[in-house]
Amino acid sequence: MNTEIFAHRGASQYAPENTMPAFDLAWKMQADGIETDVQLTKDGVPVLIHDERLERTTDGAGYVNNFTFKELRTLDAGTWFEEKFSGTLIPSLDEMLGWIQGKPLYLNIELKNNKIDYEHLEAIVIEKVRHYQLLNRTILSTFNPDSVIRLRPFNHEVEVAYLTSKRNKFLASAAKDLGANALHIKYRLLTPRLREACQREQMNIRVYTVNHPAHVHKCLEYKCHGIFTDVPDVALRLREQY
Repeated sequence: MNTEIFAHRGASQYAPENTMPAFDLAWKMQADGIETDVQLTKDGVPVLIHDERLERTTDGAGYVNNFTFKELRTLDAGTWFEEKFSGTLIPSLDEMLGWIQGKPLYLNIELKNNKIDYEHLEAIVIEKVRHYQLLNRTILSTFNPDSVIRLRPFNHEVEVAYLTSKRNKFLASAAKDLGANALHIKYRLLTPRLREACQREQMNIRVYTVNHPAHVHKCLEYKCHGIFTDVPDVALRLREQY
């Protein structure tokens, strides 16, 4: 089994995270998939941004959900990273899905609803992914257990992953009971026991955020189904050598 390499927020070590330049670079590096984060604007448009607030990755200030899509599109989401990315915009989910549709890439969409539990986020994202005919190569992940439960009716159409950084002796079975069919864990939780538990429960296991070569190697050795990395080029090279 080949451990799939997902570019975490795109090739985010080399371009501003969750932007089209970062996604495009990950594609050029030949990553297997792309991971991104989705939130809702004031007018209900799904946009790709990690933080609930705008300050870290744009020249704006305030909460994402206090702005309309049109207002968010006036912000610069690239200069904070490097001057050459000046003028880069916050992408909509539609823009990204249209871009990825013709490329043989997997897609992991993290629903950023653990702090702000956006109403209808699951249904809105599912409908978008269905519209672009990408359900068969999309994973929906979330830290919010209630969101996993809300996604349960769709887990035969799309892979649903429970995201966690918390230790739990029965993590694999607990995730499955929620309705997940995959488990996405912080690297420090990875153990042979958890890997075996996921195998027993027939759940895919993926690990975040794996940038150090030794950590990449461990995930390959444990035959994890995927890793999320800011440096997809490094991870791909290490997989090839392995």
